Amino acid sequence: MGFMDKLKGAKDTVAEKVGEAVDKHGDKIESGLDKAAGFVDDKTGGKYHDKIEGATGKAKDALGKLEGDDGPTGEPPAADTPPSP
Repeated sequence: MGFMDKLKGAKDTVAEKVGEAVDKHGDKIESGLDKAAGFVDDKTGGKYHDKIEGATGKAKDALGKLEGDDGPTGEPPAADTPPSP
């Protein structure tokens, strides 16, 4: 087994473990994102509120993809809503 094969195997193992952790603790992770966003927003006096909200939304979208669903809430988007890119 070559180095690249070992590296690919390690990548698959890590991805599987991350997926399992997100499946078990996705709600806690999402809550932590909200708390962190609120903390930073408070400390910056709301100066970067839009950027913080945008970054938090992207993080939640990524979390939803890791959970294997289409959105951060665990529910697929409405039929008239196009999927996020």
